[in-house]
Amino acid sequence: MKLLVTVLACVVLAATAVPALAADESKVKSATQQVETGAKKIGAGKVGEGVEETAKGIGNTVAEGAKFSGEKIKESGKAAEPKAKSAWESVRDGTVDFGHGVKSFFTRLFGS
Repeated sequence: MKLLVTVLACVVLAATAVPALAADESKVKSATQQVETGAKKIGAGKVGEGVEETAKGIGNTVAEGAKFSGEKIKESGKAAEPKAKSAWESVRDGTVDFGHGVKSFFTRLFGS
């Protein structure tokens, strides 16, 4: 009985935690269905078979959720990177800054 309660607690935990992590629903849903199938087998009296399938399903769900989360973090990191300036933009900005510096120097030197 303790085993059944433990397995069902794991099923509930996996089912609630992983969908929040995963939007790649094909692989994660498949793994989650494996957990559900195992839990149903336990409920139908096939405890040994159900526990094995549930454990594999939990492992697969966590693994697929982690893979997908890593991909999403990588994508969001790339989206947050600042746009690289082209060589022309850098030269232009440097030239403009230099011009302002020269103007400022002579303005202070000769007074407006």
